[in-house]
Amino acid sequence: MILKIAFRNIFRQKRRTILTALAMIVGFMLSSVFIGWSDGIYSNIIDMFTRNRIGHIQVHQEGYLDRPSLYKNITVYESIGNTIQNNEGVEAWTPRLYAAGLGSVGEKSTAVRVVGIDLMREQNATKFSQKVIEGRPFQDIALNEAVIGNGLKKILKAEIGSDLVIFSQAADGSIANDLYKIVGITDSGDDITDRTTCYLNLSAAQELFVLEGRIHELVVIVSDINHVGRVTSSIKDTLRGLTLEVLPWQEVAKSFYNAMQADKQGDSIGRFVIILIVAMGVLNTVLMSVLERTREYGLLRAVGTKPIQIFGLVLCEVVIIAFASIVIGAAIGTTINYLLSVYGIEFIDGFTFGGMKFDKLHAEVNIRTLIIPTFTVMLSALLVSLYPAIKAARILPAKAMRTR
Repeated sequence: MILKIAFRNIFRQKRRTILTALAMIVGFMLSSVFIGWSDGIYSNIIDMFTRNRIGHIQVHQEGYLDRPSLYKNITVYESIGNTIQNNEGVEAWTPRLYAAGLGSVGEKSTAVRVVGIDLMREQNATKFSQKVIEGRPFQDIALNEAVIGNGLKKILKAEIGSDLVIFSQAADGSIANDLYKIVGITDSGDDITDRTTCYLNLSAAQELFVLEGRIHELVVIVSDINHVGRVTSSIKDTLRGLTLEVLPWQEVAKSFYNAMQADKQGDSIGRFVIILIVAMGVLNTVLMSVLERTREYGLLRAVGTKPIQIFGLVLCEVVIIAFASIVIGAAIGTTINYLLSVYGIEFIDGFTFGGMKFDKLHAEVNIRTLIIPTFTVMLSALLVSLYPAIKAARILPAKAMRTR
């Protein structure tokens, strides 16, 4: 009976029902798009940051990240890398060697960070060749070719074909110095990295620093970034017994991760404001409905309807409207998120986050864009309806019948 009366009241007052539903639909839609857009931005930033630079998981000798050293290196890395590759969810892995030195082109000199990479594996893992904006990557077998960052090129006044002299200290204490021809210029999206980094073929870097067969880092790329934690645990189990640290990107780049988390808290405040506006709109319409129907509720009480039934009637009406609004809002919100995920929004001048420049961002369609708005819209609608429902349940029949 309560359900029948609720449906009758909803369709009897179409204008009020539409106003209440619109508040919920708009709230659901805004919340859904807000979540889809923010999740899409975070996913784009994290994917670019991890795939282009640090990887999803890193493997080092114990204590290397706390205090990097030329001597804290990994031996038999090919065997370790193949073991890692056998873990479910691992897409690719690549070895890297790191060292510092002095780079010179002609009369210009500056400190450089030498990164030795296996070109084929680096290409599979981080698409290294796509970062080369001028010239070409070095050959797999070439030992005297280098690729430098765009910023380093400007500092050294270098060009494609220029000779780069690297001067440093090798792992055996000898002087490490050699001449390399610059064959490519990279743009990683990180100005700091591009001002200091010089890439060498891994075998060339190992020869320069007397680190034959040794590296400092194994970078692991997973097929699904949401499974990084599980894959990290799996790799730790397979490498148990070795003095190696296996760390996910959240620990490798703690400052970046903390900045992302702080930004997400700001998004939560934005969603709260949207829901608050929806709640106020629902409260206003439901309360006005109760006040306008005082005589009706008084009549129901006079014929024997219990207060709890009046209370349930008001809440039932709100739930029906909220359910219909959620369905419509979900359809609209998902459509908008889908369009934004396909076409995105392009920024004329772009913007920088975490040292990376972004020109175009896309939204994301996921389960969060439906679950969170559904829960918050339904819960907020029910909570703000409690007061009008209690007010309706406490109406006195005699007093209500005298209300005009």
